[in-house]
Amino acid sequence: MAAGSCLLLLLLPGLVTASHSPPGCKIRITSKGLDLVKQEGLRFVEQELQNITVSDLHGKEGQFHYNISQVKVTDLQLAFSDLNFQPQQHLVFNINNASISLRFRRQLLYWFFYDIGSINASADGVYIHTVLQLAKDEAGRLKISNMTCNASIARMHAGFSGTLRKVYEFLSTFIVTGMRFLLSQQICPSLEHASLVLLNSVLDTVPVRNYVDEHIGIDYSLLRDPSVSTDTLDLDFKGMFFPRVREDQELENHAVEPVIKETERMVYVAFSEYFFDSAMHSYFQAGVLAIELQGEKVPKDLEVLLRATFFGTIFMLSPSVDAPLRLVLQVSAPPRCIIKPSGTSVSVSAFLNISLVPPDRPPVQLSSMAMETKLSAKVFLQGKALRVQLDLRRFRIYSKQSALESLALFSLQAPLKTLLQLTIMPIINERTKKGVQIPLPEGMDFTREVVTNHAGFLTVGADLHFSKGLREVIEKYRPVPTAAAYPSSQPAEPSLDPGLL
Repeated sequence: MAAGSCLLLLLLPGLVTASHSPPGCKIRITSKGLDLVKQEGLRFVEQELQNITVSDLHGKEGQFHYNISQVKVTDLQLAFSDLNFQPQQHLVFNINNASISLRFRRQLLYWFFYDIGSINASADGVYIHTVLQLAKDEAGRLKISNMTCNASIARMHAGFSGTLRKVYEFLSTFIVTGMRFLLSQQICPSLEHASLVLLNSVLDTVPVRNYVDEHIGIDYSLLRDPSVSTDTLDLDFKGMFFPRVREDQELENHAVEPVIKETERMVYVAFSEYFFDSAMHSYFQAGVLAIELQGEKVPKDLEVLLRATFFGTIFMLSPSVDAPLRLVLQVSAPPRCIIKPSGTSVSVSAFLNISLVPPDRPPVQLSSMAMETKLSAKVFLQGKALRVQLDLRRFRIYSKQSALESLALFSLQAPLKTLLQLTIMPIINERTKKGVQIPLPEGMDFTREVVTNHAGFLTVGADLHFSKGLREVIEKYRPVPTAAAYPSSQPAEPSLDPGLL
């Protein structure tokens, strides 16, 4: 028993570590970002409340018969509102002392008097308290998993006019009380549909697992439920690239976990070395980290130098001295990214095979060189695309055959470096030009981006702005309604026959 307990204690640290996989990408939304979300969210709430549908109200008090129909919200004043973080996984949205103006149709029968017309009413002291619970769904996407709501109306007034105004005022208690009850009962269901259906449709636009290009894809699934403090909301994403030829491939993450401490900007996005390493590993697995130059594609000055360097070998191959040259540059191992406070670099090991390709004869290899290069990487954000600009910083070649040949290759160091800078690097940067999208909902973009390097990861601090409103995104992705599922929302015209009241 004691031995079993000791074994369990030894295994616990490993189990804890395994359950907390470090993220390759992390996003923090601060209180400043939440203020911007609140502004857009408040406009959305106003639009939803304006579409509230209130059931008809009808009744009888003695000889007084009334029917209230076609209730329509004409104006809202939601001046006092706030949206706050609430640990551990919640957002709290409050509206205080709001007012809702209504207009509805009246029908009245009192003895021999029949009256129809419209009534203007106002609900004052409207209080709405909603709590949204955020969670990771089965696909790894952020969702609003639950919502609690409380709504109340402190006061309601109705303005009556017409021949039976005095009668309406006398019996207004029945009408106003009924309307107040019906209206308060419709607020929370409307906001619940807006949150669990409409806002979740906006969160569906966040990329989770999609293709970057024809070679690789990216997995942005959440590793765990969001972590909410009083000032921040943190999201841990897997942030792993994968080759499309082996989409189920997993690259274990041994990188430093990004730690975001800043709160000055609206949002911070952190990327660990694992994020970039998995991209380069996936390209390597896809077999695309190789470039071949042959014939006229080989720069003329370099060709002359190569022929001079290998003249003896070429001469012995006569009559193939004039055969075209072929250069094959291929990465020999997945490149590695190194992020330091001083900057970001990429280490690449490769080999360069130089051959002659005589017509109608097998290629003749002249040399096989090993290459070690270090590239400086400039990481920047444009819109929602993370891009990388690479530049050759250090370069070294040596022979895999002998030290003597390595010494003979010394004269090729400078021209081959020029070849990389002028020919190869533009090809690589063209591939990285498109970048990869950051997991933000459609319609939300970054502005005023600042990149900061740390030990093992980098952060991008930015502000947010809405290029599209929530309503525009929702309407874009709203399912096409069918006649069976969505009956007509037009209210039926109330009868003018007093006998039906």
